[in-house]
Amino acid sequence: MVNSQSFSQFIRRKRIGLYTLRNPRGMQVQITNYGAKIVSLLAPDADGKMADVVLGFSTLEEWMQKETYFNAVIGRYANRIKDGRFTLDGKTYNLATNNGTNHLHGGNVGFNEKIWEVVGQTAYSVSFRYRSVDGEEGYPGTLDTYVTYRLTRDNALSITYEAKTDKTTVLGFTNHAYFNLKGEGNGDVRDHILQVNADQYTPFDDTACPTGEILPVENTPMDFRQPTLIADRIDLPFFLTGRGIDNNWVLRKTSDKKEKEPELAARVSAAGRTMEVWTTLPGLQVYTGNWVEPNQGKSGKTYGPQTAICLEAQNFPDSPNIPAFPSAVLQPGEVYFEQCIYKFV
Repeated sequence: MVNSQSFSQFIRRKRIGLYTLRNPRGMQVQITNYGAKIVSLLAPDADGKMADVVLGFSTLEEWMQKETYFNAVIGRYANRIKDGRFTLDGKTYNLATNNGTNHLHGGNVGFNEKIWEVVGQTAYSVSFRYRSVDGEEGYPGTLDTYVTYRLTRDNALSITYEAKTDKTTVLGFTNHAYFNLKGEGNGDVRDHILQVNADQYTPFDDTACPTGEILPVENTPMDFRQPTLIADRIDLPFFLTGRGIDNNWVLRKTSDKKEKEPELAARVSAAGRTMEVWTTLPGLQVYTGNWVEPNQGKSGKTYGPQTAICLEAQNFPDSPNIPAFPSAVLQPGEVYFEQCIYKFV
């Protein structure tokens, strides 16, 4: 558990705080309104033993200076937009190219570095709001975004995203939580067992942006439809470009209901803990922390490459430029609503 006093301060005349949610079974999550980030997440193993299963730091200063995407809400657009541009209603919008030639995770100063307003809090939930003005990071429209974290009695952390715009825009949020089910700082995740509920994936080019194709996972290293030890796949040439797994899966959707309902996207297990990912979103980016820099974490242990796994429910990368992908467009008068649930079973 992180000391809340290390987060209680003002930045740019806005108050930063640390908000703790607990359920009756002992699970606990701490969240800060700086980047709407998960600071700690205590989850039980099969014997009820608790461990903090997300990477992170002890002080706000460290969160601001090191690994700025750790456990944050990513926006306006998670993942990559090719060449930092897209066309909407006949107009081309230019964005920052902060990942080689591409735009990544919202640009130079994304939602992960914004100070969110706290707009609701109970013993089990906290809600944040951020207003992104027209033209921020190159995106059109003033966007009001609400994120709610809710800890349930059955050991699930639910994250809901809602947004409205005053001008046609593109958006796509995710949470970039870095999990290690053995406990943060306890080695790498090569011994984790991963299953992804997807029959297809989106291949990428030499800049890590999608080619626009949707291909079957069958007979490829992307086939995680059965529980698979990460160590058996992560060093294959297929994943060499990303230094490990860093790929988007097309999630299998079975519901024929008009209203979106979360469906099982993935399951990961290690050290007697199993976490399921449920979501309404169409894609899942699995990233094995291949670029994590050596830093001392909140328990004094050193992090490094592949010491975490991210399971980022999101829109497909570069959807604004690929009409065949699920639309990332939000119109005035519409309400964007998506959900991701991390459930410990």
